[in-house]
Amino acid sequence: MKRILILGTAAVLTLGAVTASSSAEGDLAAHGWVGTWAASPAAAVANTPQGYPNYSIRNVVHTSAGGNQARVRLSNAFGTAPLTFGHVTLAVAADGPRAAGGTMRTLTFGGQSTVVVPPGAEVLSDPAWLRVPADADLLVTTYVPTPSGPVTYHPLAQQTSFFTRAGDFAAEESGASFTEQTAVWHYVSEVDVRGPARGTVVTLGDSITDGAHSTPGANRRWPDLLSDRLHGRLGVLNAGISGNRLLLDGGTSGRNALSRLAGDVLTSGDVRTLIVLEGINDIQQNPHQTDPAMIVSALRQVVAQAKAQGIRVIGGTLTPFKGWKIYDPTLEKTRQAVNAFIRTSGIYDGVVDFDAAVRDPADPLAMLPAYDSGDHLHPNDAGYQRMADAVPLTLL
Repeated sequence: MKRILILGTAAVLTLGAVTASSSAEGDLAAHGWVGTWAASPAAAVANTPQGYPNYSIRNVVHTSAGGNQARVRLSNAFGTAPLTFGHVTLAVAADGPRAAGGTMRTLTFGGQSTVVVPPGAEVLSDPAWLRVPADADLLVTTYVPTPSGPVTYHPLAQQTSFFTRAGDFAAEESGASFTEQTAVWHYVSEVDVRGPARGTVVTLGDSITDGAHSTPGANRRWPDLLSDRLHGRLGVLNAGISGNRLLLDGGTSGRNALSRLAGDVLTSGDVRTLIVLEGINDIQQNPHQTDPAMIVSALRQVVAQAKAQGIRVIGGTLTPFKGWKIYDPTLEKTRQAVNAFIRTSGIYDGVVDFDAAVRDPADPLAMLPAYDSGDHLHPNDAGYQRMADAVPLTLL
């Protein structure tokens, strides 16, 4: 019987030149680096003071855009000690932990196969030649040889990944040694590609962007479904963290959205557009923020800082939550005030009215039952599809 374990921003160390490559891999695309997948580091895995020494962890991640080269970011954002990666590989997935034949690549960092990541930092691999398909799974495998301190992770993956405690199997194509499973992503925070895509869209949000209650393993989060509509023309990065807030940090819910903006959005590959869907947790979580001006102030800063980097910003209205366990008229009044600001302030380059897209015409303060996962806060797969369909592609 397979065991299931939860194995458990920051400065980025950009290291090195192009990895040696085979000419059979094809010519380098003319365009620059574009983000194809991301998961924001949220916290350190509880009770991992020594990290995961001698573990190989095979993270399964899903691409939005394709390309002929790839590079990977690895994070020690919530670590308290230097973290050594002794071996890191990238491959196209076949099924489960098995790599597609001939696609396994060892990643280097400044030409070296080993890299040390200081606490609070990330590292960026050298480019590796690999034909990365759009809308496909990749395997990012890390081997940590020594104790490292708490393990940085993303808690809600909605995806099964694999690991072994038995040593360095990062380059194992068959995946036979990866006999244990995990429902979170460890260490890996982004994959970039060089190919035909002409920029990146980042979605900054909370559990609704993170895909809570979507079908596991099916890539039915609304950013995934938006990517399906784009057909690889733009990369789409998911910077959602379940439970995340604009104004307060929160355990496994990550740092507040403004404090993580630089690491999770502004430093990603060729970001052209940011879609912001944040604020409902400030309203509905304890301590409740019932002053819409506080939420609006944070949203204004997200917009200002992104625009200062030349990024277009699209505002997403907060979706209905009537029927959720702590719903009340005071909290609803705050949501309505925030949505009025998003719709009418003029600070955004465009607005996606997610509220209007998923609400029940017969009860506009509630989500349409056909789109409701059942908790009256999070959409189901159909609701996430409706959200993705509500984004005008011309805004991107």
